[in-house]
Amino acid sequence: MPIREISRRTGLSRNTVRKYLASGVVEPRYPKRKSPSKLDDYELTLTSWLFRESRRHRKQRKTLKQLHSDLMQLGYTGSYDRVAAFARHWRQEQQEAQRTAAKNTFVPLAFAPGEAFQFDWSEDYAVINGVNTKLQIAHFRLCHSRAFFLRAYLTQSHEMLFDAHYHAFQAFGGVPERGIYDNMKTAVDKVGRGKARTVNQRFQAMVSHYLFEAEFCNPAAGWEKGQVEKQVRDMRHRLWQDAPAFASLAALNAWLRQRCVDLWQELPHPQDKRRTLDDYWQAERDCLMDVPAAFDGFIEFNKRVTSTCLISHEHNRYSVPASFANRPVSLRVYPDRLVIVAEANVVATHERVFSRDHSVSGKTIYDWRHYLSVVQRKPGALRNGAPFAELPESFRQLQARLLKYPGGDREMVDVLALVLLHDEQLVEQAVTEALRVEQPSKQHVLNCLSRIGDPPKPKPSLPPPALKLVTEPLADTDRYDRLRRQKP
Repeated sequence: MPIREISRRTGLSRNTVRKYLASGVVEPRYPKRKSPSKLDDYELTLTSWLFRESRRHRKQRKTLKQLHSDLMQLGYTGSYDRVAAFARHWRQEQQEAQRTAAKNTFVPLAFAPGEAFQFDWSEDYAVINGVNTKLQIAHFRLCHSRAFFLRAYLTQSHEMLFDAHYHAFQAFGGVPERGIYDNMKTAVDKVGRGKARTVNQRFQAMVSHYLFEAEFCNPAAGWEKGQVEKQVRDMRHRLWQDAPAFASLAALNAWLRQRCVDLWQELPHPQDKRRTLDDYWQAERDCLMDVPAAFDGFIEFNKRVTSTCLISHEHNRYSVPASFANRPVSLRVYPDRLVIVAEANVVATHERVFSRDHSVSGKTIYDWRHYLSVVQRKPGALRNGAPFAELPESFRQLQARLLKYPGGDREMVDVLALVLLHDEQLVEQAVTEALRVEQPSKQHVLNCLSRIGDPPKPKPSLPPPALKLVTEPLADTDRYDRLRRQKP
């Protein structure tokens, strides 16, 4: 746009427009004007007084009114408000200077062997079963030897946290005296003033089980556990950028553990370049407490079983024995499995399924054994029952044959019910044997199961040489005839 047009639109002179264009100023502003004040000649004196008073005890400091009175004795004729504004501005500058110095100044830390470890979470990606999966990585680091441990999960929930601690202590060969954490929600319910914390009950139970002391950093003070914070950044370059693809999460965690042990032997200790992390860890391991049995780190929920013998958890549904339909049960959630408890007994166990897409209804995991009591009363449900779509192949073949005949559905139900009384592998083996005949039936399966369950015939016993007959008897059937001919 021509300078003349800019001048016309803005109302500024062309010389002013040229000046701003040459200086590169986008939003022209008038310079801040320094107006003269009666306090200008006393600024150095007042600054020295403020600095002196800041070093005194608060009960011995002079007030601003007293400082204003002292200045008036030196010839100052200005107002008290100007002195108060100057003092307020000076204090703000001092606080900013202190904060800047504190941000760039740190105290080096030293830890004794076995004294403490640091913990933190991070998010990274890995290819699992052909899918690029977002993972939650639990990071542990021994503060003395700098030995580290990583374990991957799909969430950061309580049960994952408890499981990660046990595997880390197993890898380290012991438990340190203290654990340093940030204020994560799975550990701290409420952050109080200073170091006051309301610790989560389940987290406190885990800490008491392993007999170490939990210590929490100040909010937004990551440098208080700087070792593990730096580890999170370093591991992205050392591990995750070159990580291969994995068939399962268990395979990834096995690779992570072995890779950590290998890096202990490769990386030098940051304070002693002549020795590796493994050398320091070998010495620190003797100072660690023994690892007790794994903490039973489940999270328990109260659920009510539906009329279709299902309970829901995280958008997925799991089957429960039909005898507990429409009744309350307890669900114990572990990192890899779900355990359903009722009447102080474990009634069902399922492998845990993770649904990453919450927009869909989730998956339904059936156990056809849970519905046997239902199909015994309703054998017709066996034909299209969703839980029975996952029967073993031999059972499915027998079902296809039996359902061709009247009453075959009830016979099939009776065959399936055999798993409640006998070992399932033996029943499946009996079904396989029965399928060899042209028209298998329930009786065929029972006969095969009976033969399989019979104990093996004992081997003939050999008498010792001392009991061997010298003259063995001869078989003489005529003796019976002679006995018959004898008179009584």
